[in-house]
Amino acid sequence: MLDLNSIKVGWFLGYRQIKRASLWTNLLIIIIMILTFLNLVVVSGLLVGLIEGAVVTIREHYISDIFISKLKEKNYIEDSQNIIATLQNIPGVSSFSPRYLVSGIIEANYQDRTDFNNLPEETAAIIAGIDFEKENAVTGLGSLIVEGEYLDNDDFDQVIVGAMLLDRYLDIDSPSFTVLRDVEIGSKIKLKIGDEAREVTVKGITRGKADEIDRRVFINDKQLRNMIGRSDLNVGEISIAVDDQYKPEFVRDVLLQNGFGRYARIQTFDEAQPKFIIDMKNTFALLGTIISSIGLIVAAITIFIVIFINAITRRKYIGIMKAIGTNGRSIELAYVFQSLIYAIVGSVIGLILVYVVLVPYFNGNPIDFPFSDGILVAPALVTMIRVCVLIVVTALAGYIPARIIVTKNTLDSILGRK
Repeated sequence: MLDLNSIKVGWFLGYRQIKRASLWTNLLIIIIMILTFLNLVVVSGLLVGLIEGAVVTIREHYISDIFISKLKEKNYIEDSQNIIATLQNIPGVSSFSPRYLVSGIIEANYQDRTDFNNLPEETAAIIAGIDFEKENAVTGLGSLIVEGEYLDNDDFDQVIVGAMLLDRYLDIDSPSFTVLRDVEIGSKIKLKIGDEAREVTVKGITRGKADEIDRRVFINDKQLRNMIGRSDLNVGEISIAVDDQYKPEFVRDVLLQNGFGRYARIQTFDEAQPKFIIDMKNTFALLGTIISSIGLIVAAITIFIVIFINAITRRKYIGIMKAIGTNGRSIELAYVFQSLIYAIVGSVIGLILVYVVLVPYFNGNPIDFPFSDGILVAPALVTMIRVCVLIVVTALAGYIPARIIVTKNTLDSILGRK
């Protein structure tokens, strides 16, 4: 049984062993613990952050806090104008952006087409008619412009094109996934919506690394309504930003209480997230845990070997301590405390590196993946659980070899017998 005296003696012996050990040995073990901690936190954090970057983009630049979309059996949101009028009077709604949506065809390089036996250079896209000032207030669409300029509400016959519609930003050679060649700022393209066709000029190119942004063409909402003959003012989507002091659920519930759930799907961001993104986050988290676990096992084996070698070389010393009356439990605790010190020091340094250096760095300099801006996700609760796991595993790795040596016959240990 453990008693206070055994703990005190064990602590004294463990601390003294660390003080008397080589500086380089201590540094090496601590570095191993730091790297193990970083492997536990950073690897899974980057894998989850790869998907989290896409989630952040969709929230900030497309869905926002509340998302109103059409019902599956409808082509648009019925009673849109009453919904919009109600939004203007709900406390907590800081801004909102209605969008007119229609499927269309974009054609490029038609001016230079000479062989009409070949198919025209065109691709399918969603044409989004927006109020550019309202859209920028909600989603910051203007900040995603990578070439050219953002549009004003007075800009007619000009469009912003999503990067995934252009071959320079999406180098895919597939008959089923067509993109436009040689389209730059100032290029003329043709928008085809049903029987209606209109020539427009590309004023900007937007890149948000999300299909909902990069596979769209944005045009003045009034002009799109004229093209499609829409006089009822019913829109296809509404993204709503909510003030920080209000919960999105409050705004959602007010809209539902007004009966607008009959005409549209009204969801918070968490509810509107695509299911495949949630599944991918869970999958990458699992992969990160598996990879990190391998590193944890390697660290445990390393600590086991270090403690075991240390105990073997001090076997005679351990036998003498037992012979003069030192409790075997105290000797075991000495090696456990030694392991715990290494684990705690390594974890503390690892925590400082993660939250003071790495997380701020990746937030300011996200990794440029083709489909997202990857960040480092390190939730405090999850991180602390992993710290506890690391400490427990390390303590066991220190206890087992010490137990093996301490249980040897005292006289055999003093005489060096096997």
